[in-house]
Amino acid sequence: NLADKQASFLTYKGRPLVRKGNQIYYGDINDPYVILLSVIESHEVHGVKIADKVKVQLVNTKEANPLAAIEKSSDKNGLYAAIEIASIWLERALKA
Repeated sequence: NLADKQASFLTYKGRPLVRKGNQIYYGDINDPYVILLSVIESHEVHGVKIADKVKVQLVNTKEANPLAAIEKSSDKNGLYAAIEIASIWLERALKA
């Protein structure tokens, strides 16, 4: 069931985070919008990659054309700044 699957995801402010390589999807793919976070630059500290530059994109999940689906885009320094703006954008888009 969907609730069990969502419970197994890492979440931020109650929304799932799913990572694939250097990309992190934030939000529920069944909602009209999700956020795509793409790590563009990173550095390594004690064997752990730390994101330096992250592209944040608000994506319309109902749009068939991938390029037209991107409604907002910004580059942020660090994953924390990126996820904070992502949560604000997603909250606003889902309320509209």
